[in-house]
Amino acid sequence: MSEKFPTRRDFSIMAAALVATALNSEAVSVAQGQPGSQLTIDFANHEGYTSLFDGSTLTGWEGQPGLWSVEGGAIVGETAKDMFVSWAFPNTFLINRGITAKDFDLKLEIKVEKGGGSGIQYRSSVGTQPGKEPGKANEGRDPRWSMIGPQADFWFPVNEQAKDYSGQLYSQNTGLGTIAWRGQVVQSLPGKGPQRPQLLGIIGDRDTLGADVNDGAWNQYTIIARGGVILHILNGQLMALLVDDDPASSNNVSGIFGLQIEGVPCKVSFRNLWLRKLN
Repeated sequence: MSEKFPTRRDFSIMAAALVATALNSEAVSVAQGQPGSQLTIDFANHEGYTSLFDGSTLTGWEGQPGLWSVEGGAIVGETAKDMFVSWAFPNTFLINRGITAKDFDLKLEIKVEKGGGSGIQYRSSVGTQPGKEPGKANEGRDPRWSMIGPQADFWFPVNEQAKDYSGQLYSQNTGLGTIAWRGQVVQSLPGKGPQRPQLLGIIGDRDTLGADVNDGAWNQYTIIARGGVILHILNGQLMALLVDDDPASSNNVSGIFGLQIEGVPCKVSFRNLWLRKLN
Protein backbone atom coordinates (compact mmCIF):
# COMPACT_ATOMS: atom_id res chain seq x y z
CA MET A 1 0.00 0.00 0.00
CA SER A 2 1.46 3.36 -1.04
CA GLU A 3 1.36 6.34 1.28
CA LYS A 4 0.86 9.91 0.07
CA PHE A 5 3.12 12.39 1.83
CA PRO A 6 2.14 16.05 2.22
CA THR A 7 3.54 18.39 -0.40
CA ARG A 8 5.06 21.82 0.23
CA ARG A 9 1.76 23.35 -0.86
CA ASP A 10 -0.14 21.15 1.60
CA PHE A 11 2.07 22.41 4.41
CA SER A 12 1.50 26.03 3.32
CA ILE A 13 -2.26 25.55 3.49
CA MET A 14 -2.09 23.82 6.85
CA ALA A 15 0.17 26.54 8.26
CA ALA A 16 -2.16 29.28 7.07
CA ALA A 17 -5.16 27.54 8.59
CA LEU A 18 -3.41 27.13 11.92
CA VAL A 19 -2.33 30.77 11.98
CA ALA A 20 -5.85 31.93 11.12
CA THR A 21 -7.36 29.77 13.85
CA ALA A 22 -4.89 30.96 16.47
CA LEU A 23 -5.34 34.63 15.65
CA ASN A 24 -9.10 34.57 15.22
CA SER A 25 -10.38 32.19 17.89
CA GLU A 26 -12.19 33.57 20.88
CA ALA A 27 -11.75 30.18 22.55
CA VAL A 28 -8.12 30.95 23.34
CA SER A 29 -8.83 34.29 24.97
CA VAL A 30 -6.71 35.03 28.03
CA ALA A 31 -9.80 36.47 29.66
CA GLN A 32 -11.22 32.97 29.88
CA GLY A 33 -8.24 31.84 31.89
CA GLN A 34 -8.30 28.41 30.33
CA PRO A 35 -5.20 26.22 30.83
CA GLY A 36 -2.87 26.51 27.87
CA SER A 37 -4.55 29.63 26.46
CA GLN A 38 -2.34 32.00 24.47
CA LEU A 39 -1.28 35.45 25.57
CA THR A 40 -3.03 38.24 23.69
CA ILE A 41 -0.65 40.12 21.39
CA ASP A 42 0.14 43.59 22.75
CA PHE A 43 -0.16 46.05 19.86
CA ALA A 44 1.85 48.62 21.84
CA ASN A 45 4.80 46.25 22.37
CA HIS A 46 7.59 47.39 20.04
CA GLU A 47 10.43 45.22 21.31
CA GLY A 48 12.53 44.19 18.31
CA TYR A 49 10.82 46.76 16.08
CA THR A 50 12.21 49.83 14.30
CA SER A 51 10.21 53.05 14.01
CA LEU A 52 9.50 54.22 10.45
CA PHE A 53 8.36 57.69 11.59
CA ASP A 54 10.06 60.04 14.05
CA GLY A 55 6.79 61.72 15.02
CA SER A 56 7.72 65.22 13.86
CA THR A 57 9.21 65.18 10.33
CA LEU A 58 8.89 63.31 7.03
CA THR A 59 12.52 62.20 7.17
CA GLY A 60 12.88 59.01 5.14
CA TRP A 61 9.65 59.57 3.23
CA GLU A 62 9.05 61.09 -0.23
CA GLY A 63 5.78 62.14 -1.87
CA GLN A 64 4.12 64.67 -4.12
CA PRO A 65 4.86 68.16 -2.75
CA GLY A 66 1.92 69.94 -1.17
CA LEU A 67 0.02 66.80 -0.20
CA TRP A 68 1.91 65.52 2.84
CA SER A 69 2.72 67.03 6.23
CA VAL A 70 3.05 66.20 9.92
CA GLU A 71 0.27 67.22 12.30
CA GLY A 72 0.01 66.34 15.97
CA GLY A 73 2.50 63.49 15.80
CA ALA A 74 0.95 61.92 12.69
CA ILE A 75 1.79 61.76 8.99
CA VAL A 76 -1.09 63.48 7.19
CA GLY A 77 -2.01 63.49 3.51
CA GLU A 78 -4.87 65.64 2.24
CA THR A 79 -6.47 66.33 -1.13
CA ALA A 80 -8.93 69.05 -2.13
CA LYS A 81 -10.66 69.75 -5.45
CA ASP A 82 -8.81 73.02 -6.04
CA MET A 83 -5.46 71.19 -6.00
CA PHE A 84 -6.06 69.30 -9.27
CA VAL A 85 -7.76 69.53 -12.64
CA SER A 86 -11.54 69.17 -12.44
CA TRP A 87 -11.69 65.54 -13.64
CA ALA A 88 -8.89 64.29 -11.38
CA PHE A 89 -9.19 61.28 -9.07
CA PRO A 90 -5.82 61.34 -7.25
CA ASN A 91 -4.03 58.11 -6.39
CA THR A 92 -0.56 58.81 -5.01
CA PHE A 93 1.86 57.55 -2.37
CA LEU A 94 4.24 58.71 0.31
CA ILE A 95 7.17 56.34 -0.23
CA ASN A 96 9.85 55.02 2.10
CA ARG A 97 12.75 53.92 -0.09
CA GLY A 98 15.19 53.31 2.76
CA ILE A 99 14.01 49.88 3.92
CA THR A 100 13.42 46.78 1.82
CA ALA A 101 11.79 43.71 3.36
CA LYS A 102 10.10 40.46 2.41
CA ASP A 103 9.32 38.81 5.75
CA PHE A 104 8.20 41.22 8.46
CA ASP A 105 5.64 42.37 11.01
CA LEU A 106 4.32 45.91 10.48
CA LYS A 107 2.17 47.74 13.03
CA LEU A 108 0.63 51.16 12.51
CA GLU A 109 -2.44 53.26 13.19
CA ILE A 110 -4.51 54.69 10.34
CA LYS A 111 -7.43 57.10 10.00
CA VAL A 112 -9.32 58.21 6.87
CA GLU A 113 -11.65 61.23 6.89
CA LYS A 114 -13.72 63.32 4.46
CA GLY A 115 -13.96 60.56 1.82
CA GLY A 116 -11.70 58.59 -0.47
CA GLY A 117 -9.39 55.83 0.62
CA SER A 118 -5.94 54.75 1.63
CA GLY A 119 -3.76 51.71 2.02
CA ILE A 120 -0.34 50.47 3.04
CA GLN A 121 2.00 49.20 0.32
CA TYR A 122 4.52 46.50 1.21
CA ARG A 123 6.78 44.22 -0.83
CA SER A 124 6.33 46.94 -3.46
CA SER A 125 8.25 48.98 -6.02
CA VAL A 126 7.88 52.42 -7.59
CA GLY A 127 6.19 52.43 -10.99
CA THR A 128 2.97 52.46 -12.98
CA GLN A 129 0.85 49.66 -14.38
CA PRO A 130 2.47 48.13 -17.49
CA GLY A 131 0.66 49.06 -20.69
CA LYS A 132 -0.99 52.14 -19.21
CA GLU A 133 0.01 55.72 -19.87
CA PRO A 134 1.58 57.34 -16.77
CA GLY A 135 -0.50 59.96 -14.98
CA LYS A 136 0.35 63.59 -14.32
CA ALA A 137 1.04 65.63 -11.19
CA ASN A 138 -1.99 67.89 -11.76
CA GLU A 139 -4.15 64.74 -11.68
CA GLY A 140 -2.54 63.49 -8.48
CA ARG A 141 -1.02 60.59 -10.41
CA ASP A 142 2.61 61.58 -10.91
CA PRO A 143 4.50 58.35 -11.78
CA ARG A 144 7.28 59.32 -9.37
CA TRP A 145 4.84 58.67 -6.52
CA SER A 146 3.09 55.59 -7.96
CA MET A 147 3.62 52.07 -6.61
CA ILE A 148 3.25 48.47 -7.72
CA GLY A 149 2.59 45.54 -5.39
CA PRO A 150 0.41 44.22 -2.56
CA GLN A 151 -1.58 46.60 -0.41
CA ALA A 152 -3.47 46.46 2.88
CA ASP A 153 -6.56 48.45 1.90
CA PHE A 154 -8.48 50.95 4.03
CA TRP A 155 -11.35 53.18 2.88
CA PHE A 156 -13.80 55.76 4.12
CA PRO A 157 -17.37 54.43 3.56
CA VAL A 158 -18.16 56.79 0.66
CA ASN A 159 -20.58 54.19 -0.77
CA GLU A 160 -21.77 50.64 -0.19
CA GLN A 161 -18.95 49.15 -2.26
CA ALA A 162 -16.22 51.09 -0.45
CA LYS A 163 -17.49 49.76 2.89
CA ASP A 164 -16.13 46.34 1.89
CA TYR A 165 -12.57 47.45 1.09
CA SER A 166 -11.01 47.95 4.53
CA GLY A 167 -8.90 44.95 5.48
CA GLN A 168 -8.76 43.37 2.02
CA LEU A 169 -5.56 42.50 0.12
CA TYR A 170 -5.40 44.51 -3.09
CA SER A 171 -2.73 44.25 -5.80
CA GLN A 172 -1.85 47.82 -6.83
CA ASN A 173 -1.03 48.57 -10.49
CA THR A 174 -0.61 44.92 -11.51
CA GLY A 175 -4.00 44.42 -13.16
CA LEU A 176 -4.89 41.72 -10.61
CA GLY A 177 -7.11 43.93 -8.44
CA THR A 178 -8.50 42.47 -5.23
CA ILE A 179 -6.82 39.15 -4.40
CA ALA A 180 -8.36 38.43 -1.00
CA TRP A 181 -11.56 40.22 0.00
CA ARG A 182 -12.20 40.93 3.66
CA GLY A 183 -13.20 37.67 5.32
CA GLN A 184 -11.39 35.37 2.88
CA VAL A 185 -8.53 32.87 3.00
CA VAL A 186 -7.18 32.67 -0.56
CA GLN A 187 -4.51 30.66 -2.37
CA SER A 188 -2.61 31.59 -5.54
CA LEU A 189 -1.03 28.76 -7.53
CA PRO A 190 2.01 28.73 -9.79
CA GLY A 191 1.61 28.40 -13.51
CA LYS A 192 1.90 30.12 -16.86
CA GLY A 193 -0.02 33.35 -17.29
CA PRO A 194 -2.16 35.12 -14.68
CA GLN A 195 -3.39 32.66 -12.07
CA ARG A 196 -6.82 33.33 -10.64
CA PRO A 197 -6.72 33.05 -6.83
CA GLN A 198 -8.91 30.34 -5.37
CA LEU A 199 -10.94 30.55 -2.19
CA LEU A 200 -9.76 28.17 0.54
CA GLY A 201 -12.06 29.24 3.35
CA ILE A 202 -13.95 31.97 5.10
CA ILE A 203 -12.79 33.92 8.17
CA GLY A 204 -16.20 35.50 8.62
CA ASP A 205 -18.99 37.41 6.93
CA ARG A 206 -17.65 40.47 5.11
CA ASP A 207 -20.32 42.84 6.43
CA THR A 208 -20.08 41.51 9.97
CA LEU A 209 -16.30 41.99 9.98
CA GLY A 210 -16.90 45.57 8.86
CA ALA A 211 -18.20 46.31 12.37
CA ASP A 212 -14.57 46.10 13.54
CA VAL A 213 -13.61 49.07 11.33
CA ASN A 214 -13.60 52.48 13.04
CA ASP A 215 -14.85 54.83 10.32
CA GLY A 216 -13.34 58.31 10.59
CA ALA A 217 -11.31 57.32 13.67
CA TRP A 218 -8.01 55.63 14.51
CA ASN A 219 -7.56 51.95 13.64
CA GLN A 220 -4.77 49.53 14.55
CA TYR A 221 -3.43 47.74 11.46
CA THR A 222 -1.04 44.78 11.60
CA ILE A 223 0.45 43.20 8.49
CA ILE A 224 2.36 39.92 8.80
CA ALA A 225 4.34 38.47 5.88
CA ARG A 226 6.14 35.10 6.00
CA GLY A 227 7.20 33.61 2.70
CA GLY A 228 4.04 33.14 0.66
CA VAL A 229 1.70 33.71 3.61
CA ILE A 230 0.32 37.23 4.25
CA LEU A 231 -2.13 38.27 6.97
CA HIS A 232 -4.06 41.52 7.45
CA ILE A 233 -5.26 42.16 11.01
CA LEU A 234 -7.39 45.20 11.79
CA ASN A 235 -8.16 46.21 15.38
CA GLY A 236 -7.21 42.72 16.53
CA GLN A 237 -9.45 40.95 13.99
CA LEU A 238 -8.02 38.83 11.20
CA MET A 239 -9.47 40.27 7.98
CA ALA A 240 -7.72 38.57 5.06
CA LEU A 241 -5.17 35.81 4.52
CA LEU A 242 -3.25 34.88 1.36
CA VAL A 243 -1.23 31.75 0.67
CA ASP A 244 0.76 32.56 -2.47
CA ASP A 245 2.51 29.47 -3.82
CA ASP A 246 3.64 31.16 -7.03
CA PRO A 247 7.36 32.04 -6.74
CA ALA A 248 6.97 34.44 -9.68
CA SER A 249 4.12 36.35 -8.03
CA SER A 250 4.34 40.10 -7.44
CA ASN A 251 3.21 39.35 -3.88
CA ASN A 252 6.16 37.05 -3.26
CA VAL A 253 9.10 39.46 -3.55
CA SER A 254 11.11 41.76 -1.33
CA GLY A 255 10.10 45.41 -1.62
CA ILE A 256 9.61 48.82 -0.07
CA PHE A 257 6.77 50.45 1.86
CA GLY A 258 4.37 53.27 1.03
CA LEU A 259 1.29 55.10 2.31
CA GLN A 260 -1.56 55.90 -0.07
CA ILE A 261 -4.07 58.69 -0.50
CA GLU A 262 -6.81 58.16 -3.10
CA GLY A 263 -9.76 60.31 -4.10
CA VAL A 264 -10.81 63.91 -3.47
CA PRO A 265 -11.59 65.27 -0.96
CA CYS A 266 -9.71 62.93 1.34
CA LYS A 267 -7.62 63.16 4.49
CA VAL A 268 -5.46 60.26 5.65
CA SER A 269 -3.43 60.05 8.85
CA PHE A 270 -0.82 57.56 10.05
CA ARG A 271 0.99 57.28 13.37
CA ASN A 272 3.04 54.78 15.39
CA LEU A 273 4.57 53.02 12.40
CA TRP A 274 6.73 50.13 13.64
CA LEU A 275 8.50 47.47 11.58
CA ARG A 276 10.06 44.18 12.68
CA LYS A 277 12.08 43.08 9.67
CA LEU A 278 13.06 39.42 9.43
CA ASN A 279 14.61 39.53 5.95
